[in-house]
Amino acid sequence: MVEKLIIFDETTQSFHLKNNDISYILAIEEGKILSHVYFGKSVKNYTGYFKYPRLDRGFSGNLPGSLDREYSKDTLPQEFSGNNTGDYRVPAVIVKSENGARTTDFRYVDYKIVAGKPADENLPHAYVLADDESQTLIITLADETLNAEIELSYTIYRDRPVIARHSRIINRSEAIFNIEKLASMQMDLPKQDLEVISLPGAHVRERQIERQSVAHGVTQFESRRGSSSHFMNPFIALVDSHTTEFQGDAIGLQLVYSGNHQFTLERDYQDQTRVVIGINEYNFDWQLQPQKAFETPEVLMVYSSNGLNAMSDTFAKLLRERVARGQHQYSQRPIVINNWEATYFEFDEKKIQTILDSAAPLGVEMFVLDDGWFGHRDDDNSSLGDWFEYANKLKGGLHDLANRVHNNKMQFGLWFEPEMISEDSDLYRQHPDYVLQVPNRGKTPSRNQFVLDFSREEIVDNVYDQMVKILDKVDVDYIKWDMNRNMTEIYSAAYPAAQQGEISHRYILGLYNLMNRLTTRYPEILFEGCSGGGGRFDAGILYYMPQSWTSDNTDAFARLKIQYGTSLAFPISSMTAHVSAAPNHQTGRSTSLKMRGDVAMAGVFGYELNLTEMTDDEKVTVTEQIKFYKAHRQLLQYGDFTRLKSPYEGNFTAWQFTSEDKNDVMLFRYAGLAEAQPEFTTTQLANLDPEKKYEDVATGDVFGGDELMNIGLYDTLQKGDFTSEVTVFKAIAPCTRI
Repeated sequence: MVEKLIIFDETTQSFHLKNNDISYILAIEEGKILSHVYFGKSVKNYTGYFKYPRLDRGFSGNLPGSLDREYSKDTLPQEFSGNNTGDYRVPAVIVKSENGARTTDFRYVDYKIVAGKPADENLPHAYVLADDESQTLIITLADETLNAEIELSYTIYRDRPVIARHSRIINRSEAIFNIEKLASMQMDLPKQDLEVISLPGAHVRERQIERQSVAHGVTQFESRRGSSSHFMNPFIALVDSHTTEFQGDAIGLQLVYSGNHQFTLERDYQDQTRVVIGINEYNFDWQLQPQKAFETPEVLMVYSSNGLNAMSDTFAKLLRERVARGQHQYSQRPIVINNWEATYFEFDEKKIQTILDSAAPLGVEMFVLDDGWFGHRDDDNSSLGDWFEYANKLKGGLHDLANRVHNNKMQFGLWFEPEMISEDSDLYRQHPDYVLQVPNRGKTPSRNQFVLDFSREEIVDNVYDQMVKILDKVDVDYIKWDMNRNMTEIYSAAYPAAQQGEISHRYILGLYNLMNRLTTRYPEILFEGCSGGGGRFDAGILYYMPQSWTSDNTDAFARLKIQYGTSLAFPISSMTAHVSAAPNHQTGRSTSLKMRGDVAMAGVFGYELNLTEMTDDEKVTVTEQIKFYKAHRQLLQYGDFTRLKSPYEGNFTAWQFTSEDKNDVMLFRYAGLAEAQPEFTTTQLANLDPEKKYEDVATGDVFGGDELMNIGLYDTLQKGDFTSEVTVFKAIAPCTRI
């Protein structure tokens, strides 16, 4: 008999979701209000008596028809709060009814528990391979006045400290109403001194770790750019003040969505903290027809009692094993050379052949033809939307080039930017209405390009048909999917005025539809996300594409912070990392080829530079780097990753990769600026077997696992700025105890 993961106690009217690691408890309170009780370390048996205390709070209203002044929605911890009925905190749902009221009051009706994990196929989501992996609680709430229902879905995994949540609203009435806000989840936490970790950033400075106390009032992390964006990743972690990488409580919250998101924290006057997560309510207004439903994106909730590394490990395994899909999910990803920095738009078959002739002997496994192969594209001012070959650029065309690449024992990749259009394009001249634009207003250019209206099925079909004509004819192994601007003038010519608030979300649904159709038709192609580098690095894209560009910034020193921050919420197998030229294009900084390689190896490794301009010594270094990466690729892409020293806290950075059996270990250490009379620093490893001996493969020195974890190693002093060291350990035998 399969152990129950979800229990409903009729006597105490409480729900308990639990496994060996976590418990999530909620209860039906007076007035059929669904209250939040607990989320944290597993509780074996919940008695049901942790009932919210009663107290008359001045200016906190009471339930309609009740004179009980000690019970108020304004103070009660809830699971999904309404609007304008006595709870003055941030609501989870706002609906505008026919009479113009925005009042919502959803009360408990019933529940059901199902095996496995039902999911909306129109949205990316975490999944299960078998129904016994998880159980799902679906709670129905109803607003009798609106004649509407909300279904709250909670999936708990059997062997992961994970709960996946989303909501669904159904219009049971015969009238149209407008959803102005519908959160994916809400959770009200009791008084505690919480801190929140977020991942803000910018183009070429993505996912920087920021940690702050949760202050009174409202704190919000969001994107209004039409994408998850470079500027604020759809992830936060709630932690105690003493939480570190290795100790303390952490709740990680990640939205599986690639559009406008909103993470709202409100600390009230009782020091309770409300968490509300979902689609950004900014410019959102969804007209829900009678008897229709609207489903929200999914939130992945992770709890750790052992610090941030344990939280990150859970996310990494969940995203890699139960969000990413397809034949490349666990494949060893190829080492890539991209022509962009070598040629930009100015390439022909001879220049490309020179790159191929240089790359193949070095051990490079894939050549990617970047921007400029289509329409009449000689710069970034034309041809987006015209996905047909630039006839005069490559003699023999893409088909011949793909064959030549394959004859060089390499795979062939191709760049697309399917969501964009140039005014100087055949597509624009034929269909100027395909652009997102507001009537009688100018269009805001960005990079001299505009955004296609993917809320319209016929536009998605047009792009799909164009891409299929290329991909059916050319033997392509990889696609780099770029997106080099954010959305403005979000308005669709195909929808009436009352539905213009739907366009941002409909765009994302159209994008997911296109990605799903292409990845289904071409399962053998490795698709890689790229939105100006790391501008749409989220779990929604990962569902369709197992890896994404981490950043356009390829400066080794800058990448330490970017990759460190990204690893907080994403697996290394999703993070592409390339060696670029020095001085770096983004920073002007010069770093050694060794350090550039050592940083890029902590990801899906590749090169983005002109191999034809390299010296013989540099080519030898590249050959050695590639050989080394191939020898350790499985460990680096799919091993357990542990952060040891943060680049946000000092001059040194360190992280580690460990195989599942703890026999293979790689330690990466990086130093920033050199100092006169430097102090001696040490690095302690983690996640080793204390009973095993570990040999330094390069020196032959042998250490005990507990020795490396408790005592550690002195960091090697190197002269000069921006240095790195990689140490490979191999377990050889159990330690002999005296």
